Amino acid sequence: MSRAPAASVAWHDAENGSYDADLFLWRELADSAHGPILDLGAGTGRVAADLAAHGHEVVALDADVGLLAELEQRAPNLATIEADARDFELGRSFALVIAPMQLVQILGGPDARAAMLRSVHAHLTPGGTFAAALVDLRDVITDETPDPPLPDMLERDGWVFSSQPVSVEVDDDGLVVERHRQAVSPSGEIESSTARDSFDYLSPDRLEAEARAAGLEPAGRWEIPDTLDHFGSVVVTCRR
Repeated sequence: MSRAPAASVAWHDAENGSYDADLFLWRELADSAHGPILDLGAGTGRVAADLAAHGHEVVALDADVGLLAELEQRAPNLATIEADARDFELGRSFALVIAPMQLVQILGGPDARAAMLRSVHAHLTPGGTFAAALVDLRDVITDETPDPPLPDMLERDGWVFSSQPVSVEVDDDGLVVERHRQAVSPSGEIESSTARDSFDYLSPDRLEAEARAAGLEPAGRWEIPDTLDHFGSVVVTCRR
């Protein structure tokens, strides 16, 4: 059997890489920032590489060194930092810090968010902006939600990757999405696995209150519309 592409990169790209409905907003915020940008949870650079390609100075932060290695190959014109978004010290400041793709809802609860917000505050220039995307989890499960939704697909180096949400567990804190992953080799062999992603309930009002506690002031909200494959979201902005 032929060797599969790096698994963490392939699954990250399959499940996140095709989304582009929010790029217009990150570009607009970057254009208005007039300074360096820090992308939290940058992954393989869906947003960071796009902003760098538009001429911005971007630092991509992620805890997964494999994803960052791939990003360095794709966008050598930006810097990468291996660090935890909940606790980082980079020794420099940024005009804009962004947290796309509901990063703030997968950190692990209010204490983890508070730590992240303190780190963000410490790295923002005076007047600098923090922007974070939120999805309303109440919209994820409705009577009209397809059962099951269509899988996320990716073809790379002759391999086909399929990631399909198969169940959602709901509790008072949020929800857990279980995904069935299949990687099919060029010769037809199948590798199967399961992944679970936990998301916290987090409203824009609550995030703004938590940001105030960290020394940031709410500065407006932006709507990201639904697409055929993705729920819409709200981007909350705050300033130091």
